Amino acid sequence: MDDDYDMPTPHEHALEEAAERGSDSLAQKVALMTAILSTLGALINYQSGNAQTEAMFLKNESILKQAQASDQWAYYQAKSTKAHIADAAAAMATVPAVQARFIDERNKENRERGEVQRAAAQLEAASRRLALESDAKLRPHERLALALSCVQIAVALAAITVLTRRRWLLWGTGCAALVGIGAAASAFFMSW
Repeated sequence: MDDDYDMPTPHEHALEEAAERGSDSLAQKVALMTAILSTLGALINYQSGNAQTEAMFLKNESILKQAQASDQWAYYQAKSTKAHIADAAAAMATVPAVQARFIDERNKENRERGEVQRAAAQLEAASRRLALESDAKLRPHERLALALSCVQIAVALAAITVLTRRRWLLWGTGCAALVGIGAAASAFFMSW
């Protein structure tokens, strides 16, 4: 009868216990640090994506307002052209009733042109305001992207630390993590 049990010798058992005790402390610390950094990285990634999405939405709204303003300026030009044509027709008209009708038409076009001009100016102002808001939302995103990169570098260095068992790599892990946390904090305060 062939037994599938592998009975470790006392020496093998002692070696396994020593290896577990020696690396357990470092591995546990690095695993905890990695879990914290991964959670922090996920939060930073969420905030970065949220800031980018808001900035893109505002930029799209700005572009839409600018297109509407452009349409209003084209309408303004049409009103101006119609007023000039009515003015020219009034100047060439010899019958006073026809001349009065063209003058009324010119005055109506001039009034409407002023309203269209105000609407176009308001749309342009709204477009500029939305573009500035978009730029303001994008600035924290850039810092958050830097923070996420630093946190990811820290996680990679932590993994290398466990694999190589070089404790000095923890300094690199800590430095990269601190830079990432600092960049995330500055982005947070920048958005306020």
